[in-house]
Amino acid sequence: MDFGFSEEQEMLRDAAKRFLADNCPTKFVRQMMADPTGHDPSFWKKIVELGWPGLLIPENYGGQGGSFLDMTVVAEEAGKALIPGPFFTSALIGVPLALEGASEAQKKEILPKMAKGEFIGTLALAEASGRFDADGIQMKATKSGSDYILNGEKFFVPDAHVADGMVVAVRTGGSGEKGITLLTVSTKAKGVAITQLKTVDMTRRLCHVKFDNVKAGDVLGAPDNGWKILSRALNFATAGLSTEMVGTAQKALDLSVEYAKTRVQFGKPIGSFQAVKHKCVDMMVAVENARSLVYYACWTVDTNNEEQKTAVPMAKAYASDMAKNVTSEAIQVHGGIGFTWEHDMHLYHRRALAGEANLGNGPVHRETVARTLLG
Repeated sequence: MDFGFSEEQEMLRDAAKRFLADNCPTKFVRQMMADPTGHDPSFWKKIVELGWPGLLIPENYGGQGGSFLDMTVVAEEAGKALIPGPFFTSALIGVPLALEGASEAQKKEILPKMAKGEFIGTLALAEASGRFDADGIQMKATKSGSDYILNGEKFFVPDAHVADGMVVAVRTGGSGEKGITLLTVSTKAKGVAITQLKTVDMTRRLCHVKFDNVKAGDVLGAPDNGWKILSRALNFATAGLSTEMVGTAQKALDLSVEYAKTRVQFGKPIGSFQAVKHKCVDMMVAVENARSLVYYACWTVDTNNEEQKTAVPMAKAYASDMAKNVTSEAIQVHGGIGFTWEHDMHLYHRRALAGEANLGNGPVHRETVARTLLG
């Protein structure tokens, strides 16, 4: 079985690399960290012109009709460039939710707008427990005629402050995976209060969302049966995030190797010293191991293979630990300068720490794999 990327996908990778080198240097990333929203409309417009937000959207809905492996290529380069703003949220959370759960009428309404960058969708999932599984969904919605009334709070909602709408996971009955309903809510709806959270990685904003008697009428999928849609969409998001983390760690490794070649100490490049050599080799092995796991996980998601139930959490568990450790080691290779605000290395470590926590950390996903294997 050939898991190599096609010639077209490698061309897409090169094009993404060139675009991000020209339009997303670390200077721009720092500007977005300091920006009130972390979202630059002009940069978003450029991404839309490339077709990235609509890469997964079929052509009959105005998208590019690409595969998830095409998106994998873009996501890895985005991770290297620490791409800020809502690209990940819209393309790898909002779009999969619509593709997996929306009715034909809903798809015709929303997908063309998402492909044009005119609608940014997000997911309100986690609550005070910080869990991303079915048992973590405890916020209730009560039926009122043909509508639902929402009261409660959602935490760590990505880019809610710039999103146009969100899918809110609520409990309408049952327990565990049963009784979960996905409701679509406008971020401008009456009773919705959105507050940005201060997080370790301010290039990608997370928000606290409070619902006070918010009316929601549109259901994604069928009432009480939202988990199947949600779990499939989360596989897209988790595999995509893992791919980004591989890109981030690869860039940290590349910068470390380059620094080790040029930084001279005791009359020699520090890369000639065994301790530094071994550190860089260990980092490289960790990145390559993660890349293999992640690429396979992305293939299982792309083909909707049954093995995605274990492949995706395995990839996220390993990538979470790997990215955190590799970017930390990269700081060590750089020595004192690596600890300063002026140097860019902390930007990669921040992104790795945020990625580790997002959508479940290593221990959470290892437990998921264990439960799946044990049946």
